Amino acid sequence: MEKKFKYMLAIGVAILTVIVAVCVFAYRNMNDDISNEKFLEKEGYKLGFTENVAKLADRSEFYYLEGPDNGPKLLLLHGQQVNCYDYAKVLPKLSKEFHVYALDYYGHGKSSKNPDKYKAVKIGNDLIYFLKNIIKEEAYIAGHSSGALLAAYVSAKAPDRVIATVLEDGPFFSTLPGRAEETISWLGFKTMYDYLEQNEVTTFIEYSLENDYMQEVFNAKDPRAWDMLVKEPALKYLDKHPGEIPKIWYYPPKLGINTLYAINANMQDGNGDYDLRFGVSFYDFSWFDGFDQEEILKNIKSPTLVMHVAPNDLTAPSYYDKNGILLAAMDEIDARKVVNLLAKGQYLGGYKSDHNIHADLPEEYVQALLDLKGQIESP
Repeated sequence: MEKKFKYMLAIGVAILTVIVAVCVFAYRNMNDDISNEKFLEKEGYKLGFTENVAKLADRSEFYYLEGPDNGPKLLLLHGQQVNCYDYAKVLPKLSKEFHVYALDYYGHGKSSKNPDKYKAVKIGNDLIYFLKNIIKEEAYIAGHSSGALLAAYVSAKAPDRVIATVLEDGPFFSTLPGRAEETISWLGFKTMYDYLEQNEVTTFIEYSLENDYMQEVFNAKDPRAWDMLVKEPALKYLDKHPGEIPKIWYYPPKLGINTLYAINANMQDGNGDYDLRFGVSFYDFSWFDGFDQEEILKNIKSPTLVMHVAPNDLTAPSYYDKNGILLAAMDEIDARKVVNLLAKGQYLGGYKSDHNIHADLPEEYVQALLDLKGQIESP
């Protein structure tokens, strides 16, 4: 009897341990701050960051975070479909060496949502205004993805305001007509355009689950992967939580599926701050009006880092999938062309990241900027 009791007790303890472990696992997954919305509450205020709004003459507004005055000025420009909080993982260390300004550009975050301003030249000119009237001193400027395109424009057009430039995996040349149509980014923007043009009563997240090219990537090895891992769990979640961004309790952050859902948050669905019309400006190329990428790069006079990711596991050694679709911001030919056009270009490649180096590899990103700072400041 006593032996049986001990046996049952051991089973009970084992079951309880499993239940507790599952609960902890689920709690961590569901409370993961995917979009870094709690950065200020967690550590930002303690680090000395403040929230600010810059108001321009035409009533446009830039929301931005400003860090403590711990060194030269550094302006950070995020990529598309996120906001300035995307830099949360690198802000603590960068703020110890720089006076950081992390800004939401138009169509994103808490900044203005006006499609008339969704053009590189207009945004770039307003960023130059920001440098002159808010930062007021020379600054380093670092941009990621479409933010890299904007950083390049600002550096070229306001060389007296820029100390050095960091172009983090920018989509140079792959965004041109005739080329863009065979990139995963443009196909994503096409999904946004098609969604806004259709008349069905559905949310963008639901529409994208049916039409996003990412399903081709997921199904490369197993044709059931997208439906089983992404689509069906999301639809079940949405059935119980309509209008929300899906967050599946059994998906850990490193898997990236909950992040895939979060990137689709948007103002049209009412579950995010990204304006899908901004993406449409890349689809129809209106964003690039008056924006000559080659000439811009030629006119950057500052020392410039070109940060480039390596091919991912699905496509290596190429950057393209079996359909010839570019699954990166730029390939090795694009990156080489960027560096060759720059007066003082330096290539840093091989980063094991899908695209977002500063979020995936924060230590390496920070070190790259500190090394650049050291080169600039060395006698």
